[in-house]
Amino acid sequence: MEPERLQKVLARAGFGSRRACEELIASGRVTVNGVEAELGSRADPDTDDIRVDGAPVRAGADLVYYALHKPTGVVTTASDPQGRPTVLALVPAEPRVFPVGRLDMDTSGLLLLTNDGGFANRLTHPRYGVTKTYVATVRGSAGPRHVARLTAGVELEDGPAAATDVRVTAAPSGRSVVVLTVAEGRNRLVRRLLDAVGLPVVELVRTSIGGIDLTGLAPGEVRPLDPRDVHALLSAAGGVADVDP
Repeated sequence: MEPERLQKVLARAGFGSRRACEELIASGRVTVNGVEAELGSRADPDTDDIRVDGAPVRAGADLVYYALHKPTGVVTTASDPQGRPTVLALVPAEPRVFPVGRLDMDTSGLLLLTNDGGFANRLTHPRYGVTKTYVATVRGSAGPRHVARLTAGVELEDGPAAATDVRVTAAPSGRSVVVLTVAEGRNRLVRRLLDAVGLPVVELVRTSIGGIDLTGLAPGEVRPLDPRDVHALLSAAGGVADVDP
């Protein structure tokens, strides 16, 4: 295949309209064979190593998508210098995949992995606001004032943040269970939100991303996403393609 305009390659791989892909290139987020791309760059997707934010751009029948129930004690990285177990040890070795976003080592629950850079970009980019739901066991007695503060928003060290939905149930031993949904993915956001309103987290599980949940997955188990799952997630991220002119 002859080299093509890079924005065309990115658009076909699912990174949005050509205008959106030009913005990716202009912002320095795209590399070709380890070199930062420029507007006007051309590439051959069959032979060149094209990456967005370090994640490989892939297109074709070898694209795979997994849902993993990440246990606590497992890190969301490809390798760990401290020798801790990583999520890649829990999924098939080939084709090689990477995590879509992160879960802290001490947080369990739903994690998606793929080799599709466009898919990963849509699910993690703040622009698309894909919702994620968590179940948190917290110290203290959560009540209406906590719900009001979480939904109204609190000021964190990296700016204001809020949950889009919050529900509270009682738990034994002076604890509460808070089910909350957020539409962004800042580092340790849920823990920081709850801590900010005086509800330190004891245990945290992510139960769903978009329309996909943990149903049928025990900790450590993985399942391939079928095309309907992938379509549901892309729909949650605003559709399969941008409509920008």
